[in-house]
Amino acid sequence: MKVGVFGQFYHDDSEEYVLTLLEALNEKGVKVAIEVKYLERIRHFLGDNRDYETFFSFEDLDSGFDMFFSMGGDGTILRTILYIRNLGIPVLGINTGRLGFLATVQKEDIRQAVDSIARKEYDVVDRALLEIHTDPVNKDLSEFNFALNEVAVSRKDTTSMITVATYLNDEYLTSYWADGLIIATPTGSTGYSLSCGGPVMTPDSTGFVITPIAPHNLNARPLVIPDDTEIKLKVSGREKNYLVSLDSRLAILPEETVITIKKSSFAMRMVELRTESFLKTLRNKLLWGEDKRN
Repeated sequence: MKVGVFGQFYHDDSEEYVLTLLEALNEKGVKVAIEVKYLERIRHFLGDNRDYETFFSFEDLDSGFDMFFSMGGDGTILRTILYIRNLGIPVLGINTGRLGFLATVQKEDIRQAVDSIARKEYDVVDRALLEIHTDPVNKDLSEFNFALNEVAVSRKDTTSMITVATYLNDEYLTSYWADGLIIATPTGSTGYSLSCGGPVMTPDSTGFVITPIAPHNLNARPLVIPDDTEIKLKVSGREKNYLVSLDSRLAILPEETVITIKKSSFAMRMVELRTESFLKTLRNKLLWGEDKRN
């Protein structure tokens, strides 16, 4: 078995859990390749001269990898996509950050997680991605034009609202007067969209949600649509440019740019241990179980 490891540091004790992961994998005879910059950051914690295989970018990975470990939080998994892309390598998120809807394995449970993987006690589920195209073409979005959580348009250099004319399969829906508009996947429904009043969608839902950001249209509400819908956005406002974000990546687009969003041709494959579930994560992360009546 061969795995890749990529991570980011969120807390001072993060290195302890990286060592635990590497030791557990080594005990199982697993071949490990570590992202170059991450290895540089953890090298002085390793305490040995062991040589690890490394990778630098998407071009260094191939189908020979059985799994990918993401060490950090949900943001780290979003960065992991830039390495995985359409290779179909399953990703397991280990949470050394905070909330962790995607990084579901807690840092204290790393050894148990590796044991479960060695026994093949896990499932691999597909998470839908969004794909964006712009007219005219924007070079900043030509290579990394996909998002796991959401695509969002928002105002830039102004406190004034923008107007987002929205079309579904070329049929006019409405024009949102707002600070911006979010198109979220089921995975992203527990992120930015949720904080703006959008619904929670289970990961296996076959739909996307359109959520306005601070709309001035008082009757504007989040809308769930089928995931085979093509969404077209035309933004206007007082400034000549606006922002578009794909997960945590930003680009500046001129006002005349038309954005087309649709379901990506490939999915993100996530590893789910059988001791975890999305509903359990909801109870733990959103504190639904804190109601004393339960």
